[in-house]
Amino acid sequence: MLTLADAQELLAAACGAASEAGVVMSFAVMDPYGHLIAMARMDGALWITAEVAQGKAWTAAAYGTPSAAQKEKMASMPTFASSITVMTHGRYTPQTGAVPVYRDGVLLGALGGSGGTGEQDEAACTTAVAGVGLSSAP
Repeated sequence: MLTLADAQELLAAACGAASEAGVVMSFAVMDPYGHLIAMARMDGALWITAEVAQGKAWTAAAYGTPSAAQKEKMASMPTFASSITVMTHGRYTPQTGAVPVYRDGVLLGALGGSGGTGEQDEAACTTAVAGVGLSSAP
């Protein structure tokens, strides 16, 4: 399981990665069931980025894959993607910017980011996960 201390370490690493890239972002850490453990909104990040980061993290945790995989999968099915978003009360967010968090092949949750491009968001998350000694793949 991801502890609060683990989540805070991930958030600090993600904020550091975003700062190094010159981007102001928000990050959210979810458990494998899509429950928020912790989040951070960097000074100057738009308020909406906190909501989007949570949605991306929820999506990565739900599928155990980067949220970009759902973006690719749903590209030809926008009506279906919208339906899932409605059914999950807005949590399903098939956009690039979140990665699952694994330890020893076990899904612990996900880290999602928002505020840069999708690629910048995902890069900050990937860097953070690796930087704290975890993995974004089983």
